[in-house]
Amino acid sequence: MIVRAEFDKLPADLVHELTEAGIDAGQIYDLVEAALDEELPELVPGGMPSEDVTSVATIGADALGRGDFAVREAGVVSGLGVAALVFHYVMGDTVTILDRVPDGTRVAPGDVVMTVTGPTRGLLTAERTALNIASHLSGISTATAAWADALAGTKAKVLDTRKTLPTFRALQKYAVRVGGGVNHRNSLADMALIKDNHALAAGGVVPAWRAVREMYPDVPVEVEVDTLDDLAALLDAGCERVLLDNMSTEMMRQAVEMTAGRAVLEASGGLTVERAREVAETGVDFISVGALTHSVKVFDIGFDLSEG
Repeated sequence: MIVRAEFDKLPADLVHELTEAGIDAGQIYDLVEAALDEELPELVPGGMPSEDVTSVATIGADALGRGDFAVREAGVVSGLGVAALVFHYVMGDTVTILDRVPDGTRVAPGDVVMTVTGPTRGLLTAERTALNIASHLSGISTATAAWADALAGTKAKVLDTRKTLPTFRALQKYAVRVGGGVNHRNSLADMALIKDNHALAAGGVVPAWRAVREMYPDVPVEVEVDTLDDLAALLDAGCERVLLDNMSTEMMRQAVEMTAGRAVLEASGGLTVERAREVAETGVDFISVGALTHSVKVFDIGFDLSEG
């Protein structure tokens, strides 16, 4: 059976670390609890309490172990604090976290980024959930770092989008920050983004922008355009943030010249890291990349167990 440590029993320094990183530790605790409910539901068919049947059958109750999180490829690690929280949730104060490198560390194949010690059964019960989270977030940070490296020396920054996994948005956006990217809006309420469907319904990009500005005067507004005529109309109206959707490099360069600093410009639409530098050198301020979160490759981290 797992401990399922209560939130107030988690190490205070770990909770503080996550909070300082802009993560709601209570929300992440709930996410971890839901993940462990998938691994070990309260009851199994027949009404019996569930347990890790493989570990219970093969490992003595008093066995102690050591597990190393070792990376199998080069990249940027992220989510190790959340992985540590998983072990504390499962094992309470019977687990010890050793030698955890800071999120954002660039690593090479073979590097050990975190070591955990404690009852072997608990280590293996927590292993997969911890790895799933750390591998996914490290994949996002690694992909973001590739974009940030490609943009180095230009003023452009790479932005994420709302194309995130339900309930994982806060963690995925955290991983983007760790990789050197910038977060776009976090929800539908903290910023207005007028896309083609909104403009169609409102009768054009300028009427749509004015409608949002009148109803929500204190909310930031960005408008998507795919023509220079729409950009010119928005600039004349006073719009201060514009998304250039699926424009060619030359068209983006013309948009930057036309804008002349009157608005923040964001490039978007099927962009690749190979094209990042070319786009950045047009003078746009941001490049938004949905693939950072919706199509990220899982980063290869292994869990190597040895006897305590």
